[in-house]
Amino acid sequence: MSMNAALQATADSGQAPHAHTGAWVAGVLRSRISAGQLAPGSKLSEQKLSEALGVSRNTLREAFTVLAGESMVQRIPNRGVFVAAPGAEDVREIYRVRRLIEPAAVQSGEMPPGALEHLEAIVAKAQEAKAAGSVLDMADANQELHKALVGLSGSATLARLMEKVLAEMRLVFHAMSTAPDFHSHYVDLNAALVEQIRAGRRAEAAAELRRYLDAAERELLVHLGAVPAEPATKGGADR
Repeated sequence: MSMNAALQATADSGQAPHAHTGAWVAGVLRSRISAGQLAPGSKLSEQKLSEALGVSRNTLREAFTVLAGESMVQRIPNRGVFVAAPGAEDVREIYRVRRLIEPAAVQSGEMPPGALEHLEAIVAKAQEAKAAGSVLDMADANQELHKALVGLSGSATLARLMEKVLAEMRLVFHAMSTAPDFHSHYVDLNAALVEQIRAGRRAEAAAELRRYLDAAERELLVHLGAVPAEPATKGGADR
């Protein structure tokens, strides 16, 4: 989506009663980043954003300060504010957080009525996207599943933290645009994970998720050139 289209979508989303606060504006921009509508390196025009959102530039600058503190945007002197492009250390920090909260939610989180069916519906959506060859829809579904897994914790604080993490992950995914199969094998891993949860093997599912996150982190770091790829074996490249 182009910057102008993303701004129009932002404007069309309507304003909440508290729309004139920096926190609300930060939330709107964060959601656009998480949805993949604002790509790394996009310049965030104060004039266009203030007009689209109907807020003052001071309020917008408050939002930029919040997002800069979350590493969502980067201020470049004399050039402006840009959507961040995460590097290797950002990827490592993202996965430090994910390894702490996601397996714990899987192992010890609540399982209210309908929660398991919700997870399975997301997996079905991801499998349909894989069958259709839609990289964007696979990424969306995979992101939705991890958000739902953290939701099992029942914690609004962790849900907000995961929203920030997923927004950062969306920026990282742009670096994987030349590796379209990156998301496809995680569709299958997610399906197996939900099957383990349904079977009541939640400790096993949590352990498998930790291994999964380790593998995903390494795959991203290899792609970014931060660590060497593992040597090919007789049966093919190790993952």
